[in-house]
Amino acid sequence: MTALTGPVEIIGTGLLGTSIALACRQAGLEVLLTDVAEEHIRTASGLGAGRPRVPVDRPQLVVVAVPPAYLGRTIGDALARDPEAVVTDVGSVKSAPLAEVSVLPGADRYVGGHPMAGSERSGPLAASAALFDGRPWAVTPHPGSRPDAVVLVEQLAQLCGGVPVLMDPAEHDRAVARISHVPHLMAVLVAGRLADAPAEHLALSGPGVRDVTRVAGGDPELYSQIVTGNAGAVVELLGEVRGQLDRLIDALTDGDRGVLGNLLERGQEGNRAIPGKHGTPTGPTTAVFVAVADEPGGLARLFADAGASGVNIEDVRIEHELGRPVGLVELVVAEGSAEQLRTALESRGWVVHR
Repeated sequence: MTALTGPVEIIGTGLLGTSIALACRQAGLEVLLTDVAEEHIRTASGLGAGRPRVPVDRPQLVVVAVPPAYLGRTIGDALARDPEAVVTDVGSVKSAPLAEVSVLPGADRYVGGHPMAGSERSGPLAASAALFDGRPWAVTPHPGSRPDAVVLVEQLAQLCGGVPVLMDPAEHDRAVARISHVPHLMAVLVAGRLADAPAEHLALSGPGVRDVTRVAGGDPELYSQIVTGNAGAVVELLGEVRGQLDRLIDALTDGDRGVLGNLLERGQEGNRAIPGKHGTPTGPTTAVFVAVADEPGGLARLFADAGASGVNIEDVRIEHELGRPVGLVELVVAEGSAEQLRTALESRGWVVHR
């Protein structure tokens, strides 16, 4: 079996590229850095992500981590420059670059990849070797991909802490349209309604609207490239959303609570369908709300006392109360454990909202 021993070249030292480089260095591999922005290479090198590539270097694996509009060209250049290397990428759209690459010499050494991890922050300074821990990493070979090349890309995903998921490139694009691209566009539309909102409306903002609009803070130029590259799958799903939106408007206009209830229940079903931790189905959960003073060590004490209760915390959210130096911490736990946690925290002096 082919083993990933390095060197690994990273083309594009932004958030994803530098994070992969840091993970590879942590695993003891030699990492070569390439980027059109020399300052990015200097920054990534300074973080310990590797060294600049020089002409005599011969990488075993090349990872292309450039913006979507440049993927096909950069992958093709890498295949031509390093005729022995396997080439992969981390682009969020697979069919479009594959259409450019599949007709090129050496295309059998190309295997697409897409780690399902990221951040609203960008650039090498936002990178982390732990960015991919436990995250799905789509590996999308095409019919001509060499088996040993597929194995190498799977090994890269595992080395970075990701969980490889083999997918057909076209099926990958339909999947990310559903779970990433269309939700992002929905968040953008909701956030756009806030841009010119009166200040007194915005003063009522809470964690709900922040949750819904969080991803809208991403780079507009980057995301325009992503959704344009996956336009077919995105437009198909947007058509379905438009149909549901028309039904929702009609139901509200006509006072049809039956149709409205069906739409709301459908949303509830979709929310429950999202896999929980470790890819397992999400079980019933409930929230325990605790008031925490906005001071150093407050959260640490809360988490220590919650841990001492023997209850596993599934998720955490924090909302700051307007005009008060207090935060409301929402501890999400399994439904049957909520009362145990409330009792334990109250016995330790915490103010728990019931």
